[in-house]
Amino acid sequence: MAEAFRGEFYQKVDAKARISIPAAFRRILETDDPSPAENARPRLYMVYGGKARNFVECYSKRGADQLAADIEAMEMGSPERVRAERDLISRSVMVEIEPDGRIVLPGKVREKMGFAGEMPAAAEAAFAGFTNRFRLYRREVYDAELAEEDDDDIDPLTLVGRHKRSG
Repeated sequence: MAEAFRGEFYQKVDAKARISIPAAFRRILETDDPSPAENARPRLYMVYGGKARNFVECYSKRGADQLAADIEAMEMGSPERVRAERDLISRSVMVEIEPDGRIVLPGKVREKMGFAGEMPAAAEAAFAGFTNRFRLYRREVYDAELAEEDDDDIDPLTLVGRHKRSG
């Protein structure tokens, strides 16, 4: 991974469900999308599956390809693979980023974020970086999640390295 999605950003969602991708995230999406065509736009893969999720998981082209490869490595026909394919592959959508850095949130993504129907006048979304992907939340949901976060007095740096991925 050359660069990681880092930070939190808040962006307004207009009445037509358009939103600007933060510039730092756009650069990674552009770099991670080896489009062969000269006029091709960078792609963003948005996963809206998973009933318990209150966010949309977003991947670059490279990240989406890695996710698909990880799923393909699972046992064919296993309940875990079937669920992963359904919730992470079938329930996803690819969008191209416009030259001005915006996308139109697809209907299923709007539904997942709680923006079904007419867009509220003050609609806002939160982008939260998670190294190889980022999450897109409705601003109020993200703020509430942060407010509920359990502060157990553990330094997060002590958690790093505890569970290394096998490789």
